[in-house]
Amino acid sequence: MVKNTALTDTHIALGAKMVPFAGFNMPVQYSGINDEHETVRKGVGVFDVSHMGEFILKGDRALDLVQKISSNDASRLYDGKVQYAYIPNETGGIVDDFLVYRIDEKTYFLVVNASNIQKDWDWISRHNTYGVTMKNISDETSLFAVQGPKAADALAALTDIDLATMEYYTFNKGVFAGVDNVLVSATGYTGAGGFEVYVSNKDAKKVWEAIFEAGAPYGIKPIGLGARDTLRLEMGFCLYGNDIDDTTSPLEAGLGWVTKFTKDFVNAEGLKKQKEAGLQNKLVGFEMVERGIPRHGYEILDEHGNPIGRVTSGTQSPTLRKSIGLGYVAIEHAKEGNEIYIGIRDSKVKAVVVKPPFVK
Repeated sequence: MVKNTALTDTHIALGAKMVPFAGFNMPVQYSGINDEHETVRKGVGVFDVSHMGEFILKGDRALDLVQKISSNDASRLYDGKVQYAYIPNETGGIVDDFLVYRIDEKTYFLVVNASNIQKDWDWISRHNTYGVTMKNISDETSLFAVQGPKAADALAALTDIDLATMEYYTFNKGVFAGVDNVLVSATGYTGAGGFEVYVSNKDAKKVWEAIFEAGAPYGIKPIGLGARDTLRLEMGFCLYGNDIDDTTSPLEAGLGWVTKFTKDFVNAEGLKKQKEAGLQNKLVGFEMVERGIPRHGYEILDEHGNPIGRVTSGTQSPTLRKSIGLGYVAIEHAKEGNEIYIGIRDSKVKAVVVKPPFVK
């Protein structure tokens, strides 16, 4: 059974091409990926990402539970602050990557990937030995990502929240499009700036329509998951299921910056040992030197054609007009400027290792 979001009919009416994604019927594109991509990079666009999961953890020891399951140090959060982290498993891999919002000292709001909602819920529940009240509000919550350099201007008239001065990775609650208690955060997965707006399903259509009305003078457009993928890849952001999963090391994936060994968490000791022993592989960015588009699963080769890794994400960058990708390679091949080759069909196609983001 493929689930619908509150606005599935709206997307169909807008002419969206719909595809099943993470168990949901989602819009992959409207006017075309390149056009939508450019709209977000230069103006403002809106993604319906209501397939994402949302949990509320509440209680005297809510922080203890978050600290146990999260790689990052949530004790550094204050009311209105957001943190990126991952949920480590016990075997050196990643259950999911997610966001932690501190509502108050006893209440935390977690945002998880759509494909992992049940898995994450079960995992966190299993580690809840602290008597924390858990609520899964995923099925009643809609989420719109309003992204691009014109996002603050486009939304300003809809809310009493001062969007223009909101710092990256903070949030506020207030009236938005005439709806009370809407959570607006200065987050997103495009690298183009903007906001994410959480509303209850019953208010979703009203808020969506208000966003488009307010954004009309700024050329606002609906954006599908196709452009979301090209935008995040230009930033070098990992996608769960492609670049990171239950079998990939968070340290090899470059997530050491959100791995805080100053506190205890699931498999902290195992990851510490891995760090001390030295990494075997590394997730790197690369640009194609020769023509060809790298795709998930393609082999990465050395100059002699020996396999040294695999591509996890790849696309033709609409901004750079060249092919880019992410992939794991053996550590000795991971240096910036190193020439590598992508096995595309039966050819060995030259690429060069670069440090993301691809678009500065």
